[in-house]
Amino acid sequence: MSTTRCNTCGSYHSWDWTEAFDKFGFEDGDGLVMTDAVVSVLEQNGYVVQSQRWGFHNTVITSIQQNGSELIPPTAVIGYDSPRNYLPLAVIELLDATLNEDAEVDHD
Repeated sequence: MSTTRCNTCGSYHSWDWTEAFDKFGFEDGDGLVMTDAVVSVLEQNGYVVQSQRWGFHNTVITSIQQNGSELIPPTAVIGYDSPRNYLPLAVIELLDATLNEDAEVDHD
């Protein structure tokens, strides 16, 4: 799990990158939503990423493309299925390596 210091209250919050794919992640969108940090890691590594806000819920990653190919399979139920069950191993390994328990990620 990564940690992020809240700019408002100064407290540290632990979070997992999988929450950026979960409709109910980041305390159902009421917590410190870090989807943009996950998007940033992916984009810095050459992926084209789309995310969208789901009503009053979390902001969820809905598309990851590489070389014009969609990496989220059409069988994945976005927002509900664990991304560890449908993302390519290279993406999982990248996110695990970058956004791990040693990572302190800034909140914009």
